[in-house]
Amino acid sequence: MSLADWLSSGPLLTDGAWGTELQSRGLDPGACPDAWNLAEPACVESVARAYRQAGSRIILTNTFRSNRISLAGYGVADRTVELNRAGVAISRAAGDGLVFASIGPSGKMLMTGEVTEDDLFAAFSEQAKALAEAGADALLLETMTDLEEAKIALRAALPCGLPVVVSFVFDSGKNKDRTMMGSTPEQIAKAITAEGASVVGANCGVGIEAFLPVCRRLRASTHLPVWIKANAGLPVSRDGRIVYDTTPEQFASYAGALIEAGANFLGGCCGTTPEFIRALARVMP
Repeated sequence: MSLADWLSSGPLLTDGAWGTELQSRGLDPGACPDAWNLAEPACVESVARAYRQAGSRIILTNTFRSNRISLAGYGVADRTVELNRAGVAISRAAGDGLVFASIGPSGKMLMTGEVTEDDLFAAFSEQAKALAEAGADALLLETMTDLEEAKIALRAALPCGLPVVVSFVFDSGKNKDRTMMGSTPEQIAKAITAEGASVVGANCGVGIEAFLPVCRRLRASTHLPVWIKANAGLPVSRDGRIVYDTTPEQFASYAGALIEAGANFLGGCCGTTPEFIRALARVMP
């Protein structure tokens, strides 16, 4: 089926956060979540299954850091292909529905010379190929902050022949409507559309109320479907724990406005849980 077929019946509900869910299952803060695809696959599958049961039509894969550059920091770069293939297999085993494979940024700064364009292209190509060969339905380049890195990742992903979603963090500037590198939603939407992406969007960074104007501006700047995954508010430290104050009901109360603003895919990012997805499922058309 094509992207148009998937969206033919209306907006699609995606999933919520993965990192915090894995930590609630015992992952140590600072440890590599992706390594659990091999070390604790049952725990990873339990996250995917919880989102499926909550109503997610699309779930991601636990492969956000599974590019060779990021994995080198954890000492597991030699298992790059294995981790990505396992991530797709785990999410696929969690139940019927679509699997969008997660590809995060490298964690290195292109503009300061920490990494080269060739390094990025090679790393993203390796990851995208492994995810596609493992049977993902689409690729998701998410939590991007640098338009240039995202364009390199997109060029590396497109030869796989799958739909590619490209999602950015807009949490900088006076109005919290720019990427860390200063790009606006209009600049992002136009550039990513021109590069051949299938979907453009926003995730992470800020609470859901800030996503409404960003969603409208993305929609006004492209013909592509729009992907939205907001945080459950901003994290705060309380009694030595990081918590998010937005409730599932408060989060879901923005669903109608976001869909009216142009969102075609709707889910949650940091701090959201299966309860947030369940709340969205109750109000989405």
